[in-house]
Amino acid sequence: VLRAFPGAKSEFKPHERSNSARQLAWTFVMEQGLMMGALSGQLKITGKFPPAPESFSAIIDQFEQDFGKVTALAESVSDESLDETVRFFTGPGQMGDVPRIDVVWFALSDQIHHRGQLSVYLRMAGGKVPSIYGPSADEPWM
Repeated sequence: VLRAFPGAKSEFKPHERSNSARQLAWTFVMEQGLMMGALSGQLKITGKFPPAPESFSAIIDQFEQDFGKVTALAESVSDESLDETVRFFTGPGQMGDVPRIDVVWFALSDQIHHRGQLSVYLRMAGGKVPSIYGPSADEPWM
């Protein structure tokens, strides 16, 4: 979905209160950072995301680099270590001890949600929606 999005339209947003496609793509990178922090046991919540790069392609490149790191880290940690806790959000304005695996699942589930959101942006921005969960109107299987 990231590679399919027309980079020239990275500032597209369907509503004034919505994030731009560029900001939404940066969310994927930040969530991978959450996963890496949780998997390593060194999660640091600082408040706000750092600003997104101006270049949509730079965001995609960062996402792909970090994907390899997250994958390698996930493959290297023990099952037992995933039950250890890190400080994470437990409610509005609250932090608490949360199992590392729960933070990873939270970030992964949120990425799935935002991928669906970005696929709607993609269609609205004139791009072709790839086969994500099965055939799409742009990539039929038959």
